[in-house]
Amino acid sequence: MIRVLVVDDSAFMRKLISDLLSSSPELIVVGTARNGLEAIEKIKDKQPDVVTMDIEMPGMDGLSALRLIMEQCPTPVVMLSSLTKDGAETTLKALEYGAVDFVAKTGGAISNITGVKEELIHKVRAAAKANLKAAIKLAVSRSILTLSQPVVHTAKPSGDGEKVVAIGTSTGGPRAIQEIVTKLPAQFPAGILIVQHMPPGFTKSLADRLNSISPLAIKEAANGDLVRPGQVLIAPGDYHMRVERLGSRRVQIKLSQDPLINGHRPAVDPMFLSVAEVFKKNAIGVILTGMGSDGTVGLKAIKERGGYTIAEDPSTAVVYGMPRSAKESGMVDKVVPLPLVASTIISNVTK
Repeated sequence: MIRVLVVDDSAFMRKLISDLLSSSPELIVVGTARNGLEAIEKIKDKQPDVVTMDIEMPGMDGLSALRLIMEQCPTPVVMLSSLTKDGAETTLKALEYGAVDFVAKTGGAISNITGVKEELIHKVRAAAKANLKAAIKLAVSRSILTLSQPVVHTAKPSGDGEKVVAIGTSTGGPRAIQEIVTKLPAQFPAGILIVQHMPPGFTKSLADRLNSISPLAIKEAANGDLVRPGQVLIAPGDYHMRVERLGSRRVQIKLSQDPLINGHRPAVDPMFLSVAEVFKKNAIGVILTGMGSDGTVGLKAIKERGGYTIAEDPSTAVVYGMPRSAKESGMVDKVVPLPLVASTIISNVTK
């Protein structure tokens, strides 16, 4: 049984979330808390396997509580966030501070949490198995970066996209992506495409946040964007992202709302498959932390067409699902811990 502590300032929501979680035979709610301070006391007393916590609470809010939890009584935390711009930005901060994952309240309304029942249960189960040491280590290293001055972009994306680095990730991905894009040079000789499993709105906030701390130019992808060296394009929430060739040396982004693939939209496989078809040996595929097996099929296609493939090592992956699936397929050229992913990309893209 996975022991869960539910933290929310609303008595109605504490009861509702507890009932939703208790509907799973694998989960048991061992307590509830009304605010951050009470949550810390309950964690020390009840020692739950996972905490679900609302971000917006009076007194000590979820973000402040999260930082103290990671310092005093490290426990996997799944945040509950509203689908607003402010909610998205605060959620990204929570992920940086060590939260394993988050669930967005459908439509931004707190009463619609029942609409994400299966997602909530699924993410709580995954959080119970998460590599919390890796999450905390990333949180500490990245908090230093985010306090620094915003990066001034001295180089502008230009030229044709002859090479590409395609990155796929899910749970734990925002911090992992940040680790990589802050280590790549502004004059990076390839375009970079990223699929991060996230709902609409959150991917825009993620792109803007990363753009402020990376020497690379980073934006949420739009239909028709060209793949250019030194630019990072992140698939928007609720859209699959593929590439298609325009003439001999130009490649553009094509977005679609085709049915979910591997339970996701955006999914990693459609991007990887199109990258394999268009770039062939000039593609590098990277699988980072995440639940499930999304990306394995596409990574296989990249490898079979002469591209290079990388998977994150279990020692740093917050959730070793997607990298494990890729490795077990036999189609991964190199398995490396997250701090070495950027240098591995650089050494192979310049060959």
